[in-house]
Amino acid sequence: MGYVIALAGKGGTGKTTIAALLVRLLRENKKSSILAIDADPNSNLNEALGVEIKDTVGEILDKVSAHPESVTAGMSKEKFIEYQLRTALAEGNGFDLLAMGKPEGPGCYCYVNNVLRNIVNKLLTEYNYIIIDNEAGLEHLSRRTTRSCDSLLIVSDDTVVGLKSAERILALADNLKIKIGKRYLLLNRIRNQLKEFPEINGVNFCGVIPWDEEIIKLSSEGSSVESLNMNSISIEALRKMGDKIWQ
Repeated sequence: MGYVIALAGKGGTGKTTIAALLVRLLRENKKSSILAIDADPNSNLNEALGVEIKDTVGEILDKVSAHPESVTAGMSKEKFIEYQLRTALAEGNGFDLLAMGKPEGPGCYCYVNNVLRNIVNKLLTEYNYIIIDNEAGLEHLSRRTTRSCDSLLIVSDDTVVGLKSAERILALADNLKIKIGKRYLLLNRIRNQLKEFPEINGVNFCGVIPWDEEIIKLSSEGSSVESLNMNSISIEALRKMGDKIWQ
């Protein structure tokens, strides 16, 4: 299995942008095969990476669950879902992207979720690095993708609310029995120099990404990080943390 980096954090912390920047840094520094997984129904990782998606995993599973007759004759349901997922992979510049999409609708998804996890685990063996952009609830990480990661990166701002949210995410990961290698807290969009670094039990402090007007402009426009200067504030800050996150 490749090296899995999972990101989580409350909305508005810039988590998805950081996930996209990690993909870019890994591509340019490691020159390895990379799979990006958008596991947050509310995020737009494809836009941050500058790629279009045709289908999401949620849409594929909805079709199979609601219309089992759609499975190609002579093909098992698992093989059919795997084929559909591979077709849904979006090809970017040096990476592939799989969008998980919305949570499941009404009906029983136990079988398709088990099938999905088996297929995703198979996919993970085909890439050197996997970046998973999660929702705060970690639903996909615990049930529909993989139940383990080598690095869990919690993204927060420096507010009390943000840090409390980070603590809840870490507690949730433990309750869900997700196997985690390294745990890091990353503070993003920080306007002023911190007098002291926050301490959260069971997690290491990774670093700070300062407020970056260029990133804010890209996010507001829905533009890709591909247009970001390689020496930008955010990339420089994240580059210094790289060895902690992916080694």
